[in-house]
Amino acid sequence: MDLSTRYLGLELKHPIVASASPLTRDIDGIRKLLDAEAAAIVVASVFEEDIAADHAVLDERLETLRLASKQGDVPIIASLNGATQGGWVDFATRLQDAGASAIELDLYRVPSDINESGLSVEQSYVNILRAVKEKVEVPVAVKLSPYFSAPGNMAKKLVEAGAAGLVLFNRFYEGDIDLDSMLMKPEFRLSTPCDIQLPLMWISLLSGRLQTSLAATSGVWTYKEAVKYLIVGADAVATTSSLLKEGPQNLVRIVDGLRKWMESRGYNSLDAFKGRYAAAHLEFPDAFMRCHYSDILTSEPNDQAC
Repeated sequence: MDLSTRYLGLELKHPIVASASPLTRDIDGIRKLLDAEAAAIVVASVFEEDIAADHAVLDERLETLRLASKQGDVPIIASLNGATQGGWVDFATRLQDAGASAIELDLYRVPSDINESGLSVEQSYVNILRAVKEKVEVPVAVKLSPYFSAPGNMAKKLVEAGAAGLVLFNRFYEGDIDLDSMLMKPEFRLSTPCDIQLPLMWISLLSGRLQTSLAATSGVWTYKEAVKYLIVGADAVATTSSLLKEGPQNLVRIVDGLRKWMESRGYNSLDAFKGRYAAAHLEFPDAFMRCHYSDILTSEPNDQAC
């Protein structure tokens, strides 16, 4: 049975990728994921602010990347979250030189300036991508949020600017308020299978309509979520929360479940079903989405947890 897929022009033995997390911050965690046969590993994000505060942070991350890239033939993808265009370009170059097979631009920013337009925000992302592409030769993916007025058009702009892949979506982490200390406090919650619905819809809408790789992220705990993402057209499926909660061996269980599901359906390769429910097969996607919305509102509520 052939579980292989191509993502960012890289050959993967199967579609399940370990995305950036505390597990991928050091070489010990990365080795555990390699032992669990991750198809690719995204190293924990490098933040420009952390580097500015302590230059040793970048040296440590680069050394981890160097060691990881020598562990075998599994692609090691660097993740970068910059704050300035110069930082994006400089650090992307260093990550490439340290052995990254590809670079994932983690475009997470809350536009707090009420005078900044949506068009300006979108153009800043395109400019960052173009600037990085001018300096690096490895494939560059963009991990973006869904919070654009027209996410499909934003995706199209990024592909036209040279994105080899899109990662859908970057989770938006909101803060909370501690009423005892009256201070803001971080609130980190693991994803659940419920979180697949938004990226599932957009991957379906983009698959077959953009010449780029699509990776799904959020809510992948079992083979079921992976299969759903693949059916709508994902080339790779990333998981983080399940590995943090269940350990690296959950990756083995997801791949094994995917293989057994394919066997039960008589599929010999991912290509036999991948993208089967992509919107590119529809003549009128807008009308389909409206009908789907109507069907949801007139159906019986589902009060069960995912």
